[in-house]
Amino acid sequence: MNGAVHLLEQVAASVVGIHASVPREHPSVAVGLGADRRGSGTLISAEGLVLTVNYVVMGARRLIVTLTDGTQYDGRIAAQDFTSNLALVKIEPSAQLPHLRITSSRDLVPGQDAFIVASTGNEARRADSGLVSYIGPFDALWEFVLERCVMVSAMNLGFGGAPVCNVKGELFGVSYLSMAEVGRAVLAIPTECFLDVRDELVSQGRRVSARPWAWLGLLSYTLREHVVVAGLLPGGPAEKAGLKQGDVILAIDGQGLSERRALYEALRSRQPGEALNLRIFRDNKVHTLEVAGIRVEDYFG
Repeated sequence: MNGAVHLLEQVAASVVGIHASVPREHPSVAVGLGADRRGSGTLISAEGLVLTVNYVVMGARRLIVTLTDGTQYDGRIAAQDFTSNLALVKIEPSAQLPHLRITSSRDLVPGQDAFIVASTGNEARRADSGLVSYIGPFDALWEFVLERCVMVSAMNLGFGGAPVCNVKGELFGVSYLSMAEVGRAVLAIPTECFLDVRDELVSQGRRVSARPWAWLGLLSYTLREHVVVAGLLPGGPAEKAGLKQGDVILAIDGQGLSERRALYEALRSRQPGEALNLRIFRDNKVHTLEVAGIRVEDYFG
């Protein structure tokens, strides 16, 4: 028991609270993220490099990073990866800081023990433990795909960005979503999404090796082997092209669709600016719309 408490204390010392102030005119505010955001991050270097999720800091005009002892620093966005939805924040500490060792999640198997430590406001921290319950692909209501995610049966404490660790206290995932609809579960972005591109994120501030893809700014779901539009982002390419909530997307460039992931895969195979032909079903009629996707960072950047 004492060993477990010591391990939690070690991990908690590397967890920071992030307070992001975002201008109300930023597009991320209109989609529900709000202008005042509080999330978590993990110190991954003694020099003050913090790993978190992009939606916590996206569009931030000011970032305040709080350590467990209450010390606060101004932070800056050092890198954003719109492919994995991870981000790096940099602070300038006056001394070396505790930080976590990052390990790959590739050796994980369902049933392994794991735990999460999150900031719940300034220096407050909370922890929960569970088991790895799922390892596999994930796609979201919005245009976001992970070829491989990790789900842990623990409470998702805080707004997001907290470290998900193994029993050695090593970071193998970053908390992304609370999967409350499927029970007590946290969906984490695996650390190899960061490790595989760490050098370019640190040096370039973005993922330069990723092939840009066409982003439409829509929300969708699969219903009875059909892709249905659940919503549209204001001013996004899909809305400008005339797509409407409730439309059924039958095909893209003649390629039939029966699930949301197939739509996302088709978009990721197209370049921004490339004209896409959507065949949709609306009001008992089949229509054709042409839309040119953009880079997601051009909308949210």
